[in-house]
Amino acid sequence: MTKISLKRRVWGWMMFDWASQPFYTLLLTFIFGPYFAAVATEFYMSGGMEEALADAQAQAVWSAMLAYVGLAIAVTAPVLGAIADQSGSRIRWMYIFSVFYVVSTYALWWMLPDGSNMMITLVAFGIGMMAAEYALVFINSMLTSLGPDEEVGKVSGSGFALGYAGGVVALLIMLLLFAEGDNGKTLIGLDPVLGLDASEREGTRAVGPFTAIWYVVFMIPFFAWVKEAPAEKSSGGIGAALSGLMQSVKNVAKRPSLASYLASSMFYRDALNALYGFGGVYAVLVLDWSITLLGVFGILAAISAAVFTYIGGLCDKRFGPKPVILFNIWMLIIVCVVIVGMSRESFYGIPLAEGSGLPDLTLMVLGAIIGASGGAVQGASRTMMVRHANPERPTEAFGLYALSGKATAFLAPALIGMVTYMTSTARLGLSPVIVLFIIALILLRWVKPDGDRAEWDGSSKA
Repeated sequence: MTKISLKRRVWGWMMFDWASQPFYTLLLTFIFGPYFAAVATEFYMSGGMEEALADAQAQAVWSAMLAYVGLAIAVTAPVLGAIADQSGSRIRWMYIFSVFYVVSTYALWWMLPDGSNMMITLVAFGIGMMAAEYALVFINSMLTSLGPDEEVGKVSGSGFALGYAGGVVALLIMLLLFAEGDNGKTLIGLDPVLGLDASEREGTRAVGPFTAIWYVVFMIPFFAWVKEAPAEKSSGGIGAALSGLMQSVKNVAKRPSLASYLASSMFYRDALNALYGFGGVYAVLVLDWSITLLGVFGILAAISAAVFTYIGGLCDKRFGPKPVILFNIWMLIIVCVVIVGMSRESFYGIPLAEGSGLPDLTLMVLGAIIGASGGAVQGASRTMMVRHANPERPTEAFGLYALSGKATAFLAPALIGMVTYMTSTARLGLSPVIVLFIIALILLRWVKPDGDRAEWDGSSKA
């Protein structure tokens, strides 16, 4: 078998971010999520519900789906990671997750504008999200084999930056050629391509098949260039894998830096995912944005994410991941404080002139900050976990990382849904996110900048 260079393996590994990012950019945040919110609102209004209550109900249904999916991932991801480490094969699992991802995302085509089958497509979205998150656990665990510790921060940040760049390209294609606005035209005034029917929102619904095809094409370099060493299958099977996992969970309590980091990341990643999952929904329900205007917002945010995630990776390499995480969490808190106090009519009680463009301009700027800080946090978080991971069980370690990221993944959506229901406003529904970020900041105080690298280095020399 031809030996593949480290450089090519790194590029193959980073291509996963490019291939999978449209799920988060197109489906979760800027195209499908807002489309679902608009369809669901119209569906509830057709049943006699007032618009404000219909908006709140649409957001509550979306939040419930994210909560259930997050809970399912939290329970199963660490187990899958432990089994993969035991079996010595991760690429095989990537093929399995990829099949579920492609089939589920393609199925979003059947999200009809009358809302008649929105629950079925919501289930498909949830399955696709689970497949994407499972794949990410295995991708993250491979980071430890792509260079020395001092380089993985740059590799991680570069991977996320490449992914966001892919998100920009994918979003541009959707806006220019497919997604129709209120006038039935794309962003540049064309009918949706391929003869798609704008009256049935087929241009927007094409985001599902487009995301699936994008993934199939751009995962080819990953499967061609990322190869594992000959499998080192451990004895004991699934029982031994689960036993080792339980021991790892118990050992977390004996490692205060890891415990604090997992707890902190549990809250700030939950809050960040809520911003991604509800940012587009907020723009549609609170500011009445069209899909095309939301797409422009998405392009700005994704470009900002690509640039500043790469810069964050350089800062990670020089200063370490912890300062990068701290700075960007503060930036995200500021963003949330502004969002909660802003509506189409006022800003923290100060009336705005009718038709004022200030809310739109403000949200555009905030979107750029969310993209920049969110991307930098994700890249640095991956590096910080590498500094805490046992080199002999990396997939299990990142399974625990997925557990921390999803153990309370139901919390932010549930809190948002509850506050939205109590206040009957989608705007105030985002306020719990601020509390989650603050809790994360407090917990980061006990995280060692170098993680547990000293422990693993000592073990290897013993």
